[in-house]
Amino acid sequence: MPSEDLIFYVKLYVRPDCVDEWKEAVTTVIEEMSKEDAFISCDLHQDAHDEHLFTLYEKWAEPSVEAFLQNQMKPYRVAYEAKLEHLLQRPREPQVLRLLRQWR
Repeated sequence: MPSEDLIFYVKLYVRPDCVDEWKEAVTTVIEEMSKEDAFISCDLHQDAHDEHLFTLYEKWAEPSVEAFLQNQMKPYRVAYEAKLEHLLQRPREPQVLRLLRQWR
């Protein structure tokens, strides 16, 4: 049965000299996100062939991207957002996914 949760898939190309700094920043932001009422889960992945490419797979109990954005501009997220231009090779690539089917 399809989910009504908001699902994000975000690709981040991190600058080679900033990987450790970005990992620390993203861990902090995910730890804080996980305390939010609407947070369901977040998976952090590193590409097996490109050590500077990371992805986030986030699930939120939010009805829309607009509702998510209104609820997420907390100080911890603003601080993370401010660091991204320095840490990333290029702007992140977010996508919103729609769950069609799930196996477990």
